[in-house]
Amino acid sequence: MAEETWHQARLIPTSGINGADEQERRATSALLAVMSSVREFGRVLTQPLGAPSAPLETYIEVPFNLGERRLYPDGLVRARRGQRQWTALIEVKTGVNELGVEQLEAYLDIAREQDFDAVITISNEIPAIAGLHPTKVDKRKLKRVALHHWSWSMVLAEAVLQKEHRGVADPDQAWILGELIRYLEHPRSGALQFDDMGASWVATREAVASGTLRSGDKCAPEVAGRFDALLRYVSLQLGRKLGDDVTPALSRKELADPALRSQALVQSMCANGTMQGAINIPNAVGPLVVTADLRAGTVTCHVDVAAPREGRSTTRVNWLVRQLRHAPDTARIEAFVMHSRGAGTAELLRTVRDQPTVLIEDPKKELRAFRVALGTPLGTKRGRGRGSFIDSIETAIDSFYGNVVQDLRAWTAVPPRLREAPVQPDEPAALTSTALSSQDGAEAEARSATLTANDVVLPGSISSNVSTDPAEVTRDEPAAEHDVRLSGLG
Repeated sequence: MAEETWHQARLIPTSGINGADEQERRATSALLAVMSSVREFGRVLTQPLGAPSAPLETYIEVPFNLGERRLYPDGLVRARRGQRQWTALIEVKTGVNELGVEQLEAYLDIAREQDFDAVITISNEIPAIAGLHPTKVDKRKLKRVALHHWSWSMVLAEAVLQKEHRGVADPDQAWILGELIRYLEHPRSGALQFDDMGASWVATREAVASGTLRSGDKCAPEVAGRFDALLRYVSLQLGRKLGDDVTPALSRKELADPALRSQALVQSMCANGTMQGAINIPNAVGPLVVTADLRAGTVTCHVDVAAPREGRSTTRVNWLVRQLRHAPDTARIEAFVMHSRGAGTAELLRTVRDQPTVLIEDPKKELRAFRVALGTPLGTKRGRGRGSFIDSIETAIDSFYGNVVQDLRAWTAVPPRLREAPVQPDEPAALTSTALSSQDGAEAEARSATLTANDVVLPGSISSNVSTDPAEVTRDEPAAEHDVRLSGLG
């Protein structure tokens, strides 16, 4: 038999998985074992939950008595440092299985009786907002015990970031973490990607297209939540590729009250047929905003860029265009002027490259900002695959970041330069009456400037005909010389 058909032995094999129970048990054991073995990985997961910086102890299927019932949480994590101890119960779901309210509330009761700190759930459910749990439980049970949620997508993204970008000190531990990544990326592991817009997607999409969607419809909030979950999933995937933390951009009010975000999306769908969100990318020129227009069937990504604070309007436009060397010609550029509201001038990039002045409506008005936008077709299917809504959103964001956002740099002013010290002529010591001053040479420079502006007389001309009125002396300078001085704009 040829060696090409041999299967390499893996630390965490995917073969032999029979049924959901075996899938959950293997995923739980693999994850907890790697968390305790690879300290950096275990720390990055548990530190945000309040665990002390200490080696992790991990267990699976620990039995507890709750009244007359005997329950077996999927796992337990403990960290001890000095007199401090932090313990959390683990509940895991794989595949399409969802967390149950009754089961979670029972584990919260156990944690309260055992004086544990938290209950952590792991599933393929992605909450719309970070920190928001996908399952609603009785809030009275959360007074003494915290409830946290990890999506498998988040766990996988953190594993990739730690191994490939942040680093693992021990090479053997890095290999172990790599084996966990390989396992979770396998379809049989049960750690699925975001692949469904929910049962209400088709009804909501059709209602938006026909203009019959109303804010009171029960289907709209579910689609709004799935859209935010999709943005969070895409942020995790983009963060894996960039090696940095990419997160959805939300206001403080939306973080404090997630219902506000859902209401805003529903109202936007009813009024305009659109859903809009944004993601924050570290060190990017601005948030990447994505707008899905369900009526027009397009998805548009845009980013706003502050214009340079000096230079002519044409120079500022050229500064932006030079940075868009990889952007497609179909990208749209909008220009906004100071002290104005509403839409600005707009033109396609192919036209702006040939004629930058098309964005300048009034040369006397100062440009304050630009917007670079790119639209692509929007899929309509509920799941994954060709023509799907999910794939079209993910592809649009990745393409826009790669072709536009990653090439843009914010403008920074050039720092002022020190004036060169004047060279003093040699004078006899007896004639030197004062020490060197910052004003030495200033009078000569002023006289020279005055002569240049007012007293230059061409041979054969009459000096009295030269105007000495400063208001009549032109201050214009050649455009090329002016642009050269704008170092730092390109």
